[in-house]
Amino acid sequence: MVKIFSSKVTSSLSGPVECLGQTFASDSDRRDHFRKLLAEKLKDPAFRNQEGFPHGTDEAIIAMSDPPYYTACPNPWLADFIAHYAKIKGPDTKYNREPLAVDVSVGKTDAIFKAHSYHTKVPHLAIVPSILHYTQPGDVVLDGFAGSGMTGVAAKWCGAAPASYRFGLELACKHEGRSAPRWGARQAVLNDLSPAATFIAANYNIPFDVEAFAKAGRQLLKDVERSVGWMYETLHSDGKTKGRVEYTVWSEIFSCPECAGTVNFINTALDDESKRVRDVFPCPHCGVELNKDRLERVFETRVDPATGKMWKRVKFQPSIVVYKIDKARFEKDPDAIDLAVLAKIDDLPLPESVPTSRFPIEEMSHGSRIAPKGFTHVHHLYLPRAAQAMGKLWENANAHPEPRVRAFLLFMVEQAIWGLSVFNRYCPTHFSQVNSQLNGVYYIASQHAECSPWYNLIGKLDRLAKTFQSFKSTPNVVVTTGTAARLPLSDDSIDYIFTDPPFGENIYYADLNFLVEAWHGVVTDAMPEAIIDKFKRKALHEYQLLMQRCFAEYQRVLKPGRWMTVVFSNSKAIVWNAIQLSLQHAGFVVAEVTTLDKMQGSYRQVTSTTAVKQDLVISAYKPDGCFEERFQEEAQTEEGAWDFIRAHLKYLPVAKKQGTLMQFVSARDPRVLFDQMVAYYVLKGFQVPISSPDFQIGLKQRFSERDGMYFLPDQAIEYDKQRLLSQYMEDIALFIQDETSARQWLLRLLTDKPQTYQDIHPRFMRELAGWNKHEKMLELSTLLEQNFLRFDGRGEVPNQIHSYLSTNWPELRNRPKDDSALVAKARDRWYVPDLNKAGDLEKLREKTLLKEFGEYKESKKKIKIFRLEALRAGFKKAWQDRDYAVIVAVAEKIATNILEEDPKLLMWYDQALTRMGRE
Repeated sequence: MVKIFSSKVTSSLSGPVECLGQTFASDSDRRDHFRKLLAEKLKDPAFRNQEGFPHGTDEAIIAMSDPPYYTACPNPWLADFIAHYAKIKGPDTKYNREPLAVDVSVGKTDAIFKAHSYHTKVPHLAIVPSILHYTQPGDVVLDGFAGSGMTGVAAKWCGAAPASYRFGLELACKHEGRSAPRWGARQAVLNDLSPAATFIAANYNIPFDVEAFAKAGRQLLKDVERSVGWMYETLHSDGKTKGRVEYTVWSEIFSCPECAGTVNFINTALDDESKRVRDVFPCPHCGVELNKDRLERVFETRVDPATGKMWKRVKFQPSIVVYKIDKARFEKDPDAIDLAVLAKIDDLPLPESVPTSRFPIEEMSHGSRIAPKGFTHVHHLYLPRAAQAMGKLWENANAHPEPRVRAFLLFMVEQAIWGLSVFNRYCPTHFSQVNSQLNGVYYIASQHAECSPWYNLIGKLDRLAKTFQSFKSTPNVVVTTGTAARLPLSDDSIDYIFTDPPFGENIYYADLNFLVEAWHGVVTDAMPEAIIDKFKRKALHEYQLLMQRCFAEYQRVLKPGRWMTVVFSNSKAIVWNAIQLSLQHAGFVVAEVTTLDKMQGSYRQVTSTTAVKQDLVISAYKPDGCFEERFQEEAQTEEGAWDFIRAHLKYLPVAKKQGTLMQFVSARDPRVLFDQMVAYYVLKGFQVPISSPDFQIGLKQRFSERDGMYFLPDQAIEYDKQRLLSQYMEDIALFIQDETSARQWLLRLLTDKPQTYQDIHPRFMRELAGWNKHEKMLELSTLLEQNFLRFDGRGEVPNQIHSYLSTNWPELRNRPKDDSALVAKARDRWYVPDLNKAGDLEKLREKTLLKEFGEYKESKKKIKIFRLEALRAGFKKAWQDRDYAVIVAVAEKIATNILEEDPKLLMWYDQALTRMGRE
């Protein structure tokens, strides 16, 4: 007997099947049983009225689904899945993990990853290390923005990885000083708003008979060839031998702006030798020099095969026929027989299986790319021959009697939906020449390669059969379709979350998935899609609120003390700040943000909001329940702040190493710790109970300091052990671009080496990367005076300077602090003050900043150049005084993009708006 949703499963689904505590005579009986239950659910208006419920008939949703593993709507069996595994596994009472940095680009050439394309994908091989690190075998992993389901594949891979992969990963763990992973499959819950995405995810993760699929796939292509094969026959140059068309290149037709002559774009603009489109080319009629921008588009009027009405679209003409005879490939111009065949196909009715849905042009970002060319409906995207072929492929795949084989046939065939459409470009300089569509956009090129179904799919069929024959899938994944803001899961039920959510306006998923979903008859509800899209009236604020709801749902279902990994892929700082704010609002605490340094092959910690040019990996945790309870009682006291720091330090990495090279853990920097504590207090709605100077003093008194970082006692011991095995502390490069980075740079420079202004100034100018244009630039002398102390030669030499000079000048050792030679050497050196004096200095600096903020507050004009630190100090003081109106008033004098790019200002402003709304 096969047990589904059990700790012991096999890939075979023949014979009796146990599923969710029930036994069925066969897997077919199991499927029929749950499909009947799903059909009953779909008749319930309350079930259908859920937010994010896709648009489609009951029949279409059931046809896509394979319940209880997968439903093309919210899955009503998710809670049962989780409850079943909770009973099997039991609680883990000794859970403790540090954040893990991973390379999210590794594995992009893997056959499993390439089995089905999607707009964005994190390879399963990039996810496996995180799942192994944060979980144990049997744990449940969630991905609420699952896309093509790679997190589910990774969960399986943890138990199915070959020995060679295991050996390599274990060696990497040893090299990085981490314990070896515990191998074994994890369970996965996959959710996505898009039915197209969840259909891919389900077929990646639900077992099927690979041999039966391969046989059915070959038969499918044979049957299609019998039906439409004559459409792809062409005569060789000898006039007798028949060849089979692989693809036909169609050229858009333009007219010359000077003589109005017809211009075949490929024949005129394509260079025969380089196979590239020339920047300029002569008109074939009048010889005038042209470029593509000068050409005038030509439209033709046709009869819409779906409506029978007149339809106007850009004109295309066949220009090149590429065909095969046996294994030899040939190329020719279309002849009279080819044109006659195309004309005959033109008169055929549109197959019933081809969808005729209209694109939501008015609400699509890419609507302006296709509608002006005359393409407004799905069937418009297929030339007549391609429509016949694609319709027959879809019809025959849907006719297969075995549901899992049928689903995987569609998994294969739907990959021709883009490839047989007019989105497929002819790229003669590309290694494949065809099968080339621009990612993330609806774009109809002037050179279209119309492929035959065999050219498009026969290689795909063989690769899929080979790939999935070696990847033994087990039914430990459950897939649901709906919004991540409303998951049908119980509180505190998930062990780990790995997620790659949509970021800003990078990809318009609902729009791009409409094409494939139209073939299935189940379409995304775009209303709750977390995206920035002016056509759907979603700006940054709406995006942030939608993401905040999704992260809040993640926080609800994740177990206390557990981790979430978020992959961030947007180069705009304002989007990055919106994500950080959404995470904090939802109750998560960000422990670390890293990116892979491609040049060095190491992971770099990210602290700047502008450093988002590469994929970032955000490691965030949900505070444990005990701390949350204590915080509610202690929040108004200093002890609440220290309790937060103690709890937070527990989640931070003890040491970051690259080989034997130690790295500075920026999250343990005292200023970063203070900012984390402040953000937590503010977003919880409490006043911050301690000032920055007092925080720095208290930190030194309560925690162990090592190399400018703070640790819990047991962590300090572990750090010391690792420090002994390392060569030296890595010096993190820090460029000066504003007051904050200048202070950090000076602090690092002067901590161990007090220097004079003359020593500092040349280095300061070298590291000055260009001051942010909206920030008031401060002189080096001002920065030094407001943040550090200078020994003027009177009295005894300060301890910091004395220690440095005694170490580096042997002749000055053991001399009294008022020794004339020592005083002379120490005079005019700037140094980092001790904690007590630093507190006094910070108070004076804050007074100066607040005075400057007062000027901004009184100003009647827009503030174009300002001191950012003064704004931050003023916003913080206004928050403490509950003067939220001041924060909002000053914020409105600043350019919106500047406000949105600074996470601290954005946090105070956002909270002030919230409070004013409440009050």
